[in-house]
Amino acid sequence: MKLSRSHLLYLQSKYIADLFAIFLSFGIAFYVYESNLILVSKKEFLLVLFIMISSWFLAGIFSKLYIDRRTKKFSEEIIVSFYNISITVLLSSSCFFYLFSTKSISNDFWALFFGLIFLFSVFFKYIIRKYTHYLIYKGELTEHFILIGYTRSGSDFIEMVERFAYYGYHCSGIIDDEKVNIQNVPYLGNLSELEAILKVQPTQEIILALSNAEAGAVKRIIQICEQYHRKVRLIPDLEKYTNANIEVADLGIMPVLNYKKLPLDRWENRMMKRLFDLIFSTLFFVFIGIWLLPLLSLLIKFSSKGPVLFKQIRWGLSNEQIVCYKFRSMSIDSADLDAAGNYAQAKVNDPRVTRLGKFLRKTSLDELPQFWNVMIGNMSVIGPRPHPVPLNMASIETVENYMLRHIVKPGISGWAQVNGYRGETKSISDMQKRVDHDLYYIHRWSIFFDIQIVLQTIINIFRGDQNAY
Repeated sequence: MKLSRSHLLYLQSKYIADLFAIFLSFGIAFYVYESNLILVSKKEFLLVLFIMISSWFLAGIFSKLYIDRRTKKFSEEIIVSFYNISITVLLSSSCFFYLFSTKSISNDFWALFFGLIFLFSVFFKYIIRKYTHYLIYKGELTEHFILIGYTRSGSDFIEMVERFAYYGYHCSGIIDDEKVNIQNVPYLGNLSELEAILKVQPTQEIILALSNAEAGAVKRIIQICEQYHRKVRLIPDLEKYTNANIEVADLGIMPVLNYKKLPLDRWENRMMKRLFDLIFSTLFFVFIGIWLLPLLSLLIKFSSKGPVLFKQIRWGLSNEQIVCYKFRSMSIDSADLDAAGNYAQAKVNDPRVTRLGKFLRKTSLDELPQFWNVMIGNMSVIGPRPHPVPLNMASIETVENYMLRHIVKPGISGWAQVNGYRGETKSISDMQKRVDHDLYYIHRWSIFFDIQIVLQTIINIFRGDQNAY
């Protein structure tokens, strides 16, 4: 199945941008350190450049640099680019040691060269990403699909592509045995009418979201779609396995689901995460906290009456109560409960929030004292956000798998937060989405995932978050 126009354009742009980044970086580094290079001929100069280009693109195969990441966070692009640079250094160093063992090339040259490649590569990919979003919003690169099966997973998929319009997907219609009424998404007919629908529908991509109980129908649908040369993607029906960590593996030629331990069940992973927390928090206090925390404390003290810090009991690992520290962002006489006795979450233009508090909450600076929670060990830099006790009690009975988010330490930031599920939860559905993202993080934890979320949190702070208020 050939690539879609938008996917092909995206990949070509990334290849060209990286090639330009290599030429530009090499040119700048050569200009700066030309006197430190001993390249006896033009042929040798070209050979060095050829090795660098070959090493970069060969490394891209191992690092999966050029897979489609349009629907991923940009922080992942940064992490993979750094990984690709590391592999490129190893590959190119091996070649140079063999081919230029008698030559002297300044280490400063290589440091500047590889540093520039990383910066230019990330910068150009960001430009490509934004321009792609621009074309998508203009409707020039939108990919259309037909959804077969309006199950829960199918409904979630529709909601996702509508929420994240910059993914570039649009639902041309739904096929289901029961008539579905969704705004701006037409109902095309039932499953028995699939062939007739495909004959008149130009849409090339089919999203299949039927339940496991309809295995026969799934097989028949795939056969029909292949007959009409349609690309089929299946959304797996893993709803019954949401309490477990699942991996898809092959037994011979048969795909099987393996139950496995959670990553943080392993002591070495817990130790690695704790080491990351300590190093990151120490660096924060030494380079940022030492001046920013006193400055914010003074601003809070002089801008409104009351203590600088707000201390609240929340649930930590294994539901143990912890004292969570924040900079006070509300007036001292603010009530935690409303007139009906329910927990009063912060809302847009909440009168309880002080003028300085609005800025602190918008930029997430009110969360900085929680690095002390990380240092003493009852929180982590990254993890599910700890909720106030009344919010926990209200969610236990209404949100599926809610308590599972407490099998790891809570975090200052988390996967749910960088995906927009932060702040006020206006409905049970909002909280369910947050918990689903928390469980996704718990099941797929890695140290690189933590680093990615840290980077994305920083990006979101500068970019702004509409749910931060």
